[in-house]
Amino acid sequence: MKSSILAVFLALLLVLPLVGIKPYHLSIVTEILIFSILAMSLNLLVGYTGLTSLGHGAFFGVGAYAAALTVNHISHEIGVILVVSIIVTGVFGAVIGWLALKLAGFYFLMVTFAFTQIIFCAADRWRWLTGGSDGLVVSQAQFFGKLIFTSPAMIYYISLGVFLITWLTFRQIVYSPFGQALVGIRENPHRMCTIGYHVRRYKMAAFVLSALFAGLAGILYVQFNHFISPVHVHWTLSGSLLIMVILGGAGTLNGPVLGTAMYLYFQNLISSFTEYWMFVIGVLFIALITGARKGLLGLGSTAWERLAKGRSSP
Repeated sequence: MKSSILAVFLALLLVLPLVGIKPYHLSIVTEILIFSILAMSLNLLVGYTGLTSLGHGAFFGVGAYAAALTVNHISHEIGVILVVSIIVTGVFGAVIGWLALKLAGFYFLMVTFAFTQIIFCAADRWRWLTGGSDGLVVSQAQFFGKLIFTSPAMIYYISLGVFLITWLTFRQIVYSPFGQALVGIRENPHRMCTIGYHVRRYKMAAFVLSALFAGLAGILYVQFNHFISPVHVHWTLSGSLLIMVILGGAGTLNGPVLGTAMYLYFQNLISSFTEYWMFVIGVLFIALITGARKGLLGLGSTAWERLAKGRSSP
């Protein structure tokens, strides 16, 4: 049943630009795909490793700025942009992870938050590099001299391709021995350490992996938006990502995607009626978490199980 739903969902995504959807709505779906990659990367930490981070937006910003500076000053080739941006993001992830993972719980949360603020201040103050609060206008990337982000449909299909590769990669990770070890560390790190697992190394690997995919989302975003500013590395982005993951269902493969889609949909819908859209979303989020601690995906699974039991009973 689940595989059939996923197949229908994928078919809808593939034909979406061909059914006459408006460019504005197509851009919203593209944004959902990009931020779903970001939410899935955070879910590897929060949902599977048990590390609640308030600094994940920093890696998104680092990847985005690295891509923007590369395309504006070094090379327009997408291969060069990817290599440079991924390396820069990986180095940042390794350094921040090495420092933050010395701590746990609330202290880990605050250290990641502090690093996000440091990167935000650097992006805001280093006008000579980042453009400061004015931001940077980003040139289009090329593939062997040809522009590849030439239309909303092209950007959509590239984002969809990266999204599917990311989903399949995380699916492989989650069901691998490495992913199962992360779940064990989330549930009982002391027991995992006792039976021979090097808990810190596993956490470090998960941290760097999540940072790399966050950077990948940042690379896509600057080519989608053609602009980057310090707003995109502010800690509020990390807070929004946490809401997306928990809203959909942390520790599930599809939960972050569902949470991202619902969050961005309601953001666009409510913000068109009132400037206090964050307050409204906050109230809705509190109501949902109070009634469904496993998120929207858990709520849907529970409802489906009850419906199935009701049909099977005489």
